[in-house]
Amino acid sequence: METLLFAAPGSLGPTLVAGLLGLLIGSFLNVVIHRIPKMMQRESDNYVAHESGKELPHTDRYNLMVPRSACPHCGHQITALENIPVISWLALRGKCRKCKAPISARYPAVELLTGVLSALLVWTFGSGVAGMATLVFAWLLVAMTFIDVDTQLLPDDLTFPLLWMGLLVNLNGTFVPLRDAVIGAAAGYLVLWAVYWLFKLVTGKEGMGYGDFKLLAALGAWLGWAMLPTIILLSSVVGAIVGISLIVFARRGRDKPIPFGPYLAAAGMIALLYGEQIGGLFQGLLA
Repeated sequence: METLLFAAPGSLGPTLVAGLLGLLIGSFLNVVIHRIPKMMQRESDNYVAHESGKELPHTDRYNLMVPRSACPHCGHQITALENIPVISWLALRGKCRKCKAPISARYPAVELLTGVLSALLVWTFGSGVAGMATLVFAWLLVAMTFIDVDTQLLPDDLTFPLLWMGLLVNLNGTFVPLRDAVIGAAAGYLVLWAVYWLFKLVTGKEGMGYGDFKLLAALGAWLGWAMLPTIILLSSVVGAIVGISLIVFARRGRDKPIPFGPYLAAAGMIALLYGEQIGGLFQGLLA
């Protein structure tokens, strides 16, 4: 047991365990992705109704645990056997067992993505404090990515915990010295805040949301201020590639907003894994 919990990088056993754990966490992240925006909307609706002196529109209990997951088409409650990551979706052929309505392929995709990332991180960082911290880092980024894709929102309930955890993890310099983490958090927020207001003053439009500031601040808290240029450059490259692909292949209109959070999340993950090598490559190209 001690070997699994505190194994060095490159250990196969802990990597496989992390991959299986990631599949299970990915199943839960599907719930988080679906429900947190709805919870935010319900809270907003109740607040508006309360301030207006009207009856609250949502009085039933609704959170990440209650009610049980069910088919949105027929209301069939999902059983434990129907909720096994990836396997259940394949066994059901992507359809509800009762009404045969299609189940989005994104559910197993999120589970697989979380499982693969979890295995890769434990293989790279081991199963000690650093490895366990990177798992939480990845899980929060996966949830925020898909929430932002769906709603163009990055909830404070996810960005703030990621930021504070980054500072706590670096109290003893797990990834960077605490001083670099604090400066990274402040600089990450202020850089995008300045870009936001400059763009708004020039164009009169909002180019990004406040959630993007908080996400980059969180990435700065985890990886330090020196990694911010690499993250910003990587997110711009990934965003350009995806944006052009959507316009060319999916015929997405150029005036349709594209959330920036997923590109920041992808860049943060790449920077965590390969940031030093990429930073060195960029410096070599500039030199």
